[in-house]
Formats: sequence, structure tokens, C-alpha cells
Amino acid sequence: MNQSAKDGKRAGEFIPPEGVPITFAIASLGTRFGAQFLDILFTTIAIFIIAFAIVFTGVLPASAQGMLMVLIGFLVQTPYYILSELIWNGRTPGKRITGIRVINMDGRRLTPHQVTARNLMKEVEIFAPMSLLASVGAQSAWENGLTSLWLLVVVVVPFTNRRRQRLGDIIAGTLVVDNPRSVLLSDLALSAPAAASAQPAFDFLPEHLDVYGKYELQTLEDVLRDSTKKFNNEEIVKIVRTITKKIRYEDAVKSGQEMVFLNEFYRAQREHLESLKLFGTLRENKYHEYARTDAKRLI
Repeated sequence: MNQSAKDGKRAGEFIPPEGVPITFAIASLGTRFGAQFLDILFTTIAIFIIAFAIVFTGVLPASAQGMLMVLIGFLVQTPYYILSELIWNGRTPGKRITGIRVINMDGRRLTPHQVTARNLMKEVEIFAPMSLLASVGAQSAWENGLTSLWLLVVVVVPFTNRRRQRLGDIIAGTLVVDNPRSVLLSDLALSAPAAASAQPAFDFLPEHLDVYGKYELQTLEDVLRDSTKKFNNEEIVKIVRTITKKIRYEDAVKSGQEMVFLNEFYRAQREHLESLKLFGTLRENKYHEYARTDAKRLI
């Protein structure tokens, strides 16, 4: 993964399997703090409601209630972070509100192991030490000093590396970036040659169009808008080969027809996604099925 500066922000670039370089702006520490604050607020509200329900109903004896109160934070916070990042592709509710997300550093799909590792480390880095400090009299003065020193180290680590990774990100191989807003511009399809749209050279079935999502469509749009790409460009040929293999498109794309194929696939894919959206079905990216499957495995 390459490191660069873009519009005054730290940026990271990697090349996914499709071969199209993608650049992400690394999330600022202020934005990450805001997302963390919102997530802590949401989990605190949930913990308070559960604790109140347990005490009010009296379903457990007093001794068991005390032990459960100690564990309830872990039992709520850990599933909250892990499941939300799995279901929403690297985003918790706090991250969704502040516009950031977690990605895999090598450009591949964020795995359940990475999500679990980075969030379990969050317990070790932040929540467990804070709980110890909040427990008055539970530790001696020097133990409180060591715990405070650990928290200081945890806070300093993101400032000392260019990717602003905390310890959990370094161990899991993840990165927190600004979430790109996928906006499908309306003029690209209209700007294509009229002859190409009047008589399509390629036909796409629903099973071809069910593979990719809005994110991949936005990436393809960026490629089509790049005037430096030529008909015989090796990168274009590679992209066409990757797409046809991924969607299992059996008809051959003749040499010189690569850009025609990409334009027609773009129009067909866009119409397909917009029709799905009308019925309340969103396809964020090509991992929409895998994300749901991975989440179900942990529920």
C-alpha cells in the first residue's frame, strides 16, 4: 500500500484484484474520536437499559447482579463493534454518522478475523484500563500509575505512524479511512455515443448484473471518465477480462471492442442497481452476499 498526500490529507493507495488503483483519504484522529464518542454513547445507553431491567425485575439474586454488572460492558460492547462492522462493511453506527470506515490494508475484503481482532484489542487498549481506573480502591497507587501509562501509550501510538493506526489496527492489518460517497453521476451514460446505445453489441442477463454493486460501478465510472484510456490500453483489456470472468460472461469481447463493452456494461449495471433501489434493495459492493454470510456465522 502506497502512502501520499491529497488535498492536504494523508492518503493511501492500493491496487485491488480488478487492477484499478484506488486512493483513500486516511481518517483524521478528530473524526475517529467523534465516531468513538458516539459509539460509546450508544453502548452506554444500551448498558444502562439492560442494567436497569435486571435490577428492576429482580430476576437475579443480588450477588449475581453484582457479577453481571462487571461483565455487562464486555457483553454489550464487543458484539456491538464486531457485528456492526461485519454487517455494515467496516462501519459502526458512529462511523456511519461521521463518514469513516475500516478497510483491509491489502485492498481485499475485510475478514471476520480482522474485525474480531481489532475490536478485542480495543477492550485491552481502552475499555479494560478505563474500567480499572474507574474502580475506586480496586488498585494501589502504583497500579493506577501503570494503567494510566498504558492508556497514554495507546493514545500516543496513532500520532506516531503516518497511517494513524492504533495498536488494534496494526495487529489486524486494518486502516480507518474516510468513507467515499458513491455518487452515480447522471451525464456519463448520456454522453456516450448515440449509436452505441441504440443498438447494444452486448447483452447482459440479471445474473451478470447481480455480482457487482454501487462501489464497483463508481470505480468503473472513474475509468470511463479518464480520457487517457485508449481502446487498446493494456489496463482496459485487463479490466474487461476481470469483469467477464467475475460475472461469467460467456460471449467473447473482440479486440477493439473493450470500451464498447465497458460502456454498455456500465449502463446495464447502473439501470439494474437503480431498479433494485426502487424496491428497497441496496448493493454497496461485490461483497454484499459474503458480508451477510459472515455476519450470520457469528450471530
